[in-house]
Amino acid sequence: MTTSPPERSRHVAAVLGAAGVRGAVRELADSTRTAADAAAALGCEVGAIANSLVFISDEEPVLVLTSGAHRVDQKALARRWGRGELERATPEQVRDATGQVIGGVAPVGHPRPLPTVVDAALAEHPRVWAAAGTPRTVFPTTAEELREITAATLLAVR
Repeated sequence: MTTSPPERSRHVAAVLGAAGVRGAVRELADSTRTAADAAAALGCEVGAIANSLVFISDEEPVLVLTSGAHRVDQKALARRWGRGELERATPEQVRDATGQVIGGVAPVGHPRPLPTVVDAALAEHPRVWAAAGTPRTVFPTTAEELREITAATLLAVR
């Protein structure tokens, strides 16, 4: 028996479809909560995983879509982006800002759009994978498509 994707992932898929994204949301058997988990499940490089990280900057949530191959240099990114200090959001702040849980935050489908950066390192991969609203759902995309659908700035994040 086939089950339908979770409600959050159906919402993300609808937002992606409305934005013209062709890559379909996939539900995986195993968790993709970490970039290493996602890469193993998808058979791709860790660097091709677009981690969705929520930070608080200038008293508002912001989204950083970073390559799974490295960590965000919060001070350097804040300076490049022209924002105040970036502080990691708490799990509660992530859920409030996105309606989604850590490990499954999609680039879209939030209650309101968030200021967003797409890691320039993602452009090194012809296809990247991003979460689709839950820790077990993903969709294929590109760095440029992520930038377009989120109205993001493309910056180095490390």
